[in-house]
Amino acid sequence: MNKLARIIHIAGRECRILVFKNPIYIFCMVVIPITVIFFMTSVLSAGQAVDLPVGVVDQDNTATSRQLIRTLDSFQTSHVVGHYANVNDARNAIQRREIYAFLYIPEGTTGGLSLSRQPKISFYYNSTYMLAGSSTFRDLKTVATLGSAGVGKQKLSAIGKTEHEIRAFLQPISVDLHMVGNPWSNYNIYLSSTLVPGLLMLMIFLISAYSIGTELKFGTSHEWMRYADGDPWVAVIGKMIPQTIVFLLIFYGFEFYIYYVLDFPHPGGVWPILLLGFVSVVASQSFGIFLFGLAPSLRMSMTLCCLLAMLGISMAGATFPVFAMDGALQSLSWIFPLRHYYMIYQINIFNGFPLLYAWPYWAMLVVFMILPLFVMRNIYRAMLVYKYIP
Repeated sequence: MNKLARIIHIAGRECRILVFKNPIYIFCMVVIPITVIFFMTSVLSAGQAVDLPVGVVDQDNTATSRQLIRTLDSFQTSHVVGHYANVNDARNAIQRREIYAFLYIPEGTTGGLSLSRQPKISFYYNSTYMLAGSSTFRDLKTVATLGSAGVGKQKLSAIGKTEHEIRAFLQPISVDLHMVGNPWSNYNIYLSSTLVPGLLMLMIFLISAYSIGTELKFGTSHEWMRYADGDPWVAVIGKMIPQTIVFLLIFYGFEFYIYYVLDFPHPGGVWPILLLGFVSVVASQSFGIFLFGLAPSLRMSMTLCCLLAMLGISMAGATFPVFAMDGALQSLSWIFPLRHYYMIYQINIFNGFPLLYAWPYWAMLVVFMILPLFVMRNIYRAMLVYKYIP
């Protein structure tokens, strides 16, 4: 039997394992990824978080302070759900997770504004939640700025200044903002296009290492190698082909859903999308195989897969820029496949630049694809010699 026939035979054996013998494969390869895709993209389906609960502590209780509160409540992101007697009550409400932030207007604020005494308006927000904290901070800061601007406008108008002069005094520099690629400030585009692939890569890492490790666990490693005629490459390729097909269908289904159903911007076109999906799936499988080869133990290899996958989400640069990290962390970011996926996505797909502009990141994904070369002998020895230790 030639190598191709042996690969097909092992792939058929793997299909039977996936479908009939171990239901965890269907659950981890199909059910969880599809659930993650629809959950993550639906959480921010409105584009931004809306009506985040906030509170107020209004000890001034004047027309001006009530106007500030109405302005805060009118924002799309924030919704005033509670009025508190003092700061301590509002702080307790944040700790009980009833509100994300609150605005504190002390007594005498309106009088201080009218007399130009610069009264202090305080706001407190919970930065534990990144999205909710940054959104409520923006609204609260805007309200505080609008409050002083409103009083200033009244005073300037009272002394005879024209509307044009007032506008030039209160806002000497007018900002003309143009958000390239995502003018809607849609957080779904920013987050789902990175977090979902990161979670899909996590499942690919785990299943790749798990499928090899279970050959040791269930005592079928010798049978697996016998079907491959002692060739570890034939054994691994035959085992990975059915998984590659399933993961490619999931990955391409995710890309079709976000780019052609949800209409995420993709000026780079369809070919970079297809190529990136294929390379990402194969690179992730190869990385999982490599980690098992480094530590040919089911428990240790899956632990390494989880650790590196979860760190990869932080090191990708989607939530915090890599260039602002410490130098050692910037160098470390190159060992995470998700980092290269994210860079290729934003360069070639999101911004539409040619593939050559992202060649270092394409090259790194190819490096991940050839990593099993260095551990295949170790995997072969583990399948024939090692004993499974629970």
